Amino acid sequence: MSSGGSSIILRQANSGDADAIASIHLGARQRYLAFAPLVHSEAEVRAWIREQIIPAGMTWVLDQDRVILAYMTLARHSDGAWIDQLYVHPDATGRGYGTTLLAAARHTLSAPIRLYTFQENTGARRFYERAGFVIERLSDGLTNEEKCPDVLYRWPA
Repeated sequence: MSSGGSSIILRQANSGDADAIASIHLGARQRYLAFAPLVHSEAEVRAWIREQIIPAGMTWVLDQDRVILAYMTLARHSDGAWIDQLYVHPDATGRGYGTTLLAAARHTLSAPIRLYTFQENTGARRFYERAGFVIERLSDGLTNEEKCPDVLYRWPA
């Protein structure tokens, strides 16, 4: 995966992006979240992204020459603004793509913005804390599908 000389654009995801988004999601989960069991099959994850996530209209991708490098799904719920998903292709981490997506979230959503990650996901936790997110609550994970201890973050502090 190269970020060569061509430009990278941030755009709203469309139905043609579903397979690439699912591959990023599954690949990142496998590489960085092996401690958190997948509770849905690969086919179920792909269908969820294709049939629910993208049609909701709040998923953004970083695209370079029609190659998706990262994606983010935003949400507005009665309890505020959320980053529901943020994944970078496992071979493209450390290049600022996550930071670009966070900037887009801050531009799109009203503060405060919340998100969850797993307590054991130390790389993501460092990333969010460097970006100014603060811990709102730690939990034992009994309310998430994976049953892994998680952390609720909030921005701004």
